[in-house]
This record gives sequence, C-alpha cells and structure tokens, in this order.
Amino acid sequence: MIEDIVLRKKDALTNETAILAFVDYLANVKNYSSNTVISYKKDIQEFNDFIVSERMAPGLLQIRNNRVCKNYVSYLSSMNLASTSINRKLSALRSFYEFLLKKQAVTVNYFDEVEAPKAPKRLPKTIKTAEIEMLFNACDQNTPLGFRNYCILEVLYGCGLRVSELCGMQIKDIDFIEQTIVVHGKGSKDRVVIMFEDLAYDLKRFISTYRLDLLYRSEDQENRTVFLNKNGTSLTPRGVRVILNKIIEDCGETFHLSPHMLRHSFATALLNNGADMRSVQELLGHENLSTTQIYTHVTFDNVKKSYEISHPRASKPTDSNK
Repeated sequence: MIEDIVLRKKDALTNETAILAFVDYLANVKNYSSNTVISYKKDIQEFNDFIVSERMAPGLLQIRNNRVCKNYVSYLSSMNLASTSINRKLSALRSFYEFLLKKQAVTVNYFDEVEAPKAPKRLPKTIKTAEIEMLFNACDQNTPLGFRNYCILEVLYGCGLRVSELCGMQIKDIDFIEQTIVVHGKGSKDRVVIMFEDLAYDLKRFISTYRLDLLYRSEDQENRTVFLNKNGTSLTPRGVRVILNKIIEDCGETFHLSPHMLRHSFATALLNNGADMRSVQELLGHENLSTTQIYTHVTFDNVKKSYEISHPRASKPTDSNK
C-alpha cells in the first residue's frame, strides 16, 4: 500500500507524501467515504498553508510545540467558524498526527494537547406521528415507484437506517424468517436491525413484484440492491432525498424532511415508548452511548409537557393574589 511505501523512507518524507499516505490509509484501511477523505485532506492542507504563511514552521512535519496548534485554533475562531467546524478540522489534524506518530514519522502529536471549543448541543429534529402517517398515505401502493417509496419510508422510520445504509441494502441482507436485516454501517461495522411484521411482508412483496418491474428497465439484471430508481439502477442518497421531497409535495406540504429526521424520529419513538438506551444504541449502530443520549433530551421535553398537563398541582392556574 502507498502508506507503507512512503513511510519506509523517513528521510525522503515530505508534506505531500505524508498526506498521500494518510489519505490512502483513510480510504483503504479505515474505509472512509470519498467525501470524508476529501474533507480531511483539505483540512490538513489548510493547516499547512497557515503555518507556512505565518512562518511558524516550514511544514507539517516540523512543528515543535503546541503553541502552533493553539494559534491555529485562535485563527479559526477569528474567522467566525462554528465550533462544530473547528472541532471537525481539529479531529482531522489529530488523526493525521496520530497516524504519523504510529508510523514513527513524528515523535509527538501536539494536537492531543489542544482543547477544542465546546460545541453547543443541538437537539435532533424529528417529525410528528401525524405527519409521518400523511407521508405514508401519499404513496400510491399500486405502482412500482409508489410502493417502493412506501417501503423506503418503512425502512427509514421503522428500522432507523442511515440513508447510505438504505441505499446499500442487498437482498441477501434480509432474513424474512427471523424478520431481521443485516446493516452495513459506518467503518465497515455490521449490525442487525429488526423488522416489524408488516414491513417484512411489504419488503417481500416489493422484491418479488415491483422491484422486478424496475430491474427489467436496467442493463444490469444481476443487480441485487433492494431499492432501485426508475431506470432500474441502484438508488443513491441524493435520489432518496428527491423522493422524500416529492412525497411532501404530493401531500401539499412545504416542511423540510431529510432521511436523518426519520432516523431521529425512530430513536425518539422507541425511547418515548419505554425502550432502554442500550437497545436503541445497538439498533442505531452508535459506537458510543453518549451519541444516543442526545435523544433523552427530546424525550424529556415530552415527559415535562405531560407532567405539566397531567399533574393537578402543575396544571393548576396561578393564583394572582399570591
């Protein structure tokens, strides 16, 4: 691999070859998406441009203390970048120098000593149950595309899949007997999600009927991807977003809906109805429980509203004489 070829010769190592090795590692070992790899590469190059233009170091391999890193954070903050954007750039640089440290191309990862600005917690956006039912009702289940769209909504909302996971679903991933789906998630990590009975029935019907109608339009008759577009080829994440926009338009509504909002709604619905946090973490494919815990803020708001409406003291009108 490129990373081994480049890093065997430390004396000849340059900024360009170090970045090339890291990019190859992200793409071929970590299996990061092309967009993520491009973003990491851009973040690293921007840091190199900064330290060279400010004469803080000749290049990426020559920084000698963490003041350079702290100055870069200050510079990013002065550009009025959101804390989330700054954190993403620091994460890329931290990973880059950790990679070089393991390859003994540098002796210290100075970005480990840099504190990133705290990002404000943003509550996930969800969609109301009545609105979800409206979306389902807008799908014409008597046509190949309409029934496909109905099944897409069922999988996104009923299983909590990411849009990339939905588009990557293969027929062999579905176990209709156990009513489960093997999902190929981030970082090549697989997990198993559960289908409710109606979803399993609908998917089996779609695959055995309408999907064949769509596949007939394609030159690739061996395509085993579950969801196909109108031309019979594999559906893309962009295509799914177009489909959701069209469904909303058919409803006569104008609100924004993303595939991830359906995933958020899936998690929130489970927690609101008594599911434990660990189970939801497993179904969502979150590596850390802290990622799942953000949904507790949403469900707590619902608990608080219910309390204020239901408790006799909480719902009692304020006495103006007090």
